[in-house]
Amino acid sequence: MTSLVIKGGTVVDGTGNERFVADVLVEDGRIIEIGTGLKGDSELDATGCVVAPGFIDIHTHYDAQVFWDPSLTPSSFHGVTTVIAGNCGFSIAPTRPEHHDLIARTLENVEDMDVAALAAGVPWNFVTFPEYLAAVSELPLSLNFTAYIGHTALRLFVMGDDAYERAATSEEIDQMVTVLTEALNAGAAGFATSVAPTHRGVDGKPIPSRFAERVELEALFDCVGRVGKGVVEVTPGEILPLGDIYDLQLQSGAPFTITALLSTPSMTHRNFVDLNRARWESGANVWPQVTPRPLAFAMSLAEPFTFNVNSKFAELMSGDLKSRRDAYEDRDWRDEARKVWSTGTFMVPRWETFEIDECPTDPSLKGRKIADVAAERDCDPFDLVLDLALVEPDLLLRVRCVVANDDPAEVAFLISEDHCAFGLSDAGAHVGQLCDAPQATDLLGNWVRDRAVMTIEQAVHRLTKSQADLFHLVDRGELRVGAWADIVVFDPTTVAPGPLRRIADFPANSERLTADQPVGVRHVLVNGVPIRVDEKQVDADIAPGQIAKVGSHR
Repeated sequence: MTSLVIKGGTVVDGTGNERFVADVLVEDGRIIEIGTGLKGDSELDATGCVVAPGFIDIHTHYDAQVFWDPSLTPSSFHGVTTVIAGNCGFSIAPTRPEHHDLIARTLENVEDMDVAALAAGVPWNFVTFPEYLAAVSELPLSLNFTAYIGHTALRLFVMGDDAYERAATSEEIDQMVTVLTEALNAGAAGFATSVAPTHRGVDGKPIPSRFAERVELEALFDCVGRVGKGVVEVTPGEILPLGDIYDLQLQSGAPFTITALLSTPSMTHRNFVDLNRARWESGANVWPQVTPRPLAFAMSLAEPFTFNVNSKFAELMSGDLKSRRDAYEDRDWRDEARKVWSTGTFMVPRWETFEIDECPTDPSLKGRKIADVAAERDCDPFDLVLDLALVEPDLLLRVRCVVANDDPAEVAFLISEDHCAFGLSDAGAHVGQLCDAPQATDLLGNWVRDRAVMTIEQAVHRLTKSQADLFHLVDRGELRVGAWADIVVFDPTTVAPGPLRRIADFPANSERLTADQPVGVRHVLVNGVPIRVDEKQVDADIAPGQIAKVGSHR
């Protein structure tokens, strides 16, 4: 068996312990020695670099993309070696053939996935969740992969179309528990659900998990605790307020994670932090997800994701482009939409953050702030956005807006908080609107090096072992003898996420934003096999990734 040595680097082993200079020797997929003067059959130079465990991204939506892009780009460019998909309750398994289109249309609305790309790219060679994992395991994976079983898919599988209409019966809840148990025993990362008002599916309806009653949610949470494997992920809402989630975690016994803890101008995130601290002191095991990146969307007015929380926009989701255009032209409709926003607190547009990203009929407006252009024209920002969209034949004015997490001092406070997990990269979702897959390189460059918010040791621990420990990923997240050789070598003086660009490389010529030019990510190994060497992806036909094993949380 051939061996490989990573020489001359500074090891940051993922535990949070102080860095040290050492070589790392790899053989047969695992680390066999860490020390000085090591030799191997081949060698990678790590001089001047940090040698760390590969990063673990716990919040992705690669459930579908993995079939047409098993390299899982752009995450694989940024030192990520393990991903967890199925977040927010939106897995694509289990599923019956008659629901393939329904699943695709749900993903179109909640995660900005192109239905044409899904139709062309997903082979649907599975029905059950174990069959889904088996199908993924046969792909030439570059990274390690696992996924939650999602509540929306689970309800559709058990209840059929009624999942979009009503609460479950006791018999249906029992069936869901049986299917969930099977998935957890087959290797699912856990169970994910959402009751968030932002999540609207087919024709603008609430997604199926939002029709669940507390008895259903508790039965499924308790199942994860009883099986003893996996994490419960919750995107909260009215039926599951934050305080109740901590109570349900203690009742279930399974670890929980909440999406997401973001800074807002109202400063309500501080209350969330206080709650999390107090509940950890009383024995809870709940990990809110934080991110160093602003929550920002580049959206067209033909599909304005952040506006769809507004009930007037939600009503348009089941209509065609003409009905949307008619609404936009109607001054009374605009006033009604404003009225809805005036009584809300979530995803109300912060017009000072809006800028024009694309305006085909007037390219000179690209990059201009909506507020500035509105002031010049003596009009309301909302009216300006709709009027500019109406000039475009297909409403393809694209605007960029920030929803949350754009106060640097408050972001620094949140990402430094104990008992929070780095998440919300959303890699694989909203691909035409955002690209936050470079979360790790952003953290290491902009927040560790440039702002000195935390040490490299702390950041690496949070991106690796802390994530692996939360999910009980077996032999991952740490550089130690016997662990899988998931390794990233990066230059701490230059590491950065690099630029974003829009490309059309998905099935059906679908577009996405990508970040394929990171800086300072020198080498990446997955299970001992290099997938990136000297800041370039390896072109060889290699597939070192595997289904990441989830151990017991008991």
